[in-house]
Amino acid sequence: MVDQVVDNFIDSMVHAHPNKPTRRAYIERDREVGHNQLWNDYFKENPTYPPEMFRRRFRMNKPLFLRIVERLSTECTAATRMLAYGQSGDTYDEYLRLGESTSRLCLENFTNGIIQLFGDEYLRRPTPDDLQRLLDVGEVRGFPGMICSIDCMHWQWKNYPTAWKGQYTCGSGKPTIVLEAVASQDLWIWHAFFGLSGTLNDINVLDRSPVFDDILEGRAPKVKFKVNNHTYRMAYYLTDGIYPNWSTFIQSISLPQGPKVELFAERQESSRKDVERAFGVLQSRFALLWDKENIGRIMRTCVIFHNMIVENERGGYTLTDTYEFESGESSRSSKVKRRTSFNIGNMLGIRNEVWDSKKHDRLKADLVENVWRKFGNADE
Repeated sequence: MVDQVVDNFIDSMVHAHPNKPTRRAYIERDREVGHNQLWNDYFKENPTYPPEMFRRRFRMNKPLFLRIVERLSTECTAATRMLAYGQSGDTYDEYLRLGESTSRLCLENFTNGIIQLFGDEYLRRPTPDDLQRLLDVGEVRGFPGMICSIDCMHWQWKNYPTAWKGQYTCGSGKPTIVLEAVASQDLWIWHAFFGLSGTLNDINVLDRSPVFDDILEGRAPKVKFKVNNHTYRMAYYLTDGIYPNWSTFIQSISLPQGPKVELFAERQESSRKDVERAFGVLQSRFALLWDKENIGRIMRTCVIFHNMIVENERGGYTLTDTYEFESGESSRSSKVKRRTSFNIGNMLGIRNEVWDSKKHDRLKADLVENVWRKFGNADE
């Protein structure tokens, strides 16, 4: 039936463009055989392959996979494996009896369905409750006001258009596409900005990124925190050294001198690894092989799957315990307040506050003292 629909579509295009080939060759693929083999291998009561093999090949546990299938109903298996391995559509012809064009159409519909059904939940911006939880984790780790870490990675583009090779090729000699992401300790990705050329560095990407749009446009919840008896009203990310000295970025200290600064650098660099670990996990789970028009949807689908897996397997992680705040045993120094109104005239003031290098320097000095008070004696 799928082949018949595709053939009818091709026939209609031929009438519109009579100089093109009349129709493609039809192959009887006996899809029932492919269905039975797939069912016996993975989904019957006693399948050929055990659960750990399913987890390795589909990048997620079977219950989570079946939850997605229940929502999408059809065409899930081929598309998920295409995302997992980054292989061409005709790879699945012999096994699942799906031709290349049908597999590509299946993947396009699949990604659209995943984004429509799960995007609002798994690509969401942090809610006030999410933000409070992230701030609590940051405070326990010695960084009040810290919500996540931010960085960029270069994702290799396997089947790039030849004419674009120079535009997307960086120092490695291979075309890449840049992914800017914000990730928390549990590896949940809260922000993903994808699609820029691999020739750009982190600062070039930041100039084009929407990462601060919610703050600048007044949609983000208000944050207030205290460090070393100084009050601040702008949360921040941990970054590496290439990022500018803004009040919203805290970098490590190169060549630290003295025990206080050395401890701060050690703690900052350890916490900043969250986003790098998220990059490693995301890249190990999924491969990108498609054209530029579809690659954005595919990346959003991969991030949704990544966050669904994080939520599903979070119980197996060792995470920072914030029970002292949740139970009321200890008072928070970082608090979130829902924004009820916004004055458009404040946009320039907020922008200047984001870029404030003097506030950055004072906050960094306060964090050095705070980390030393919290962990200095324990490390002696």
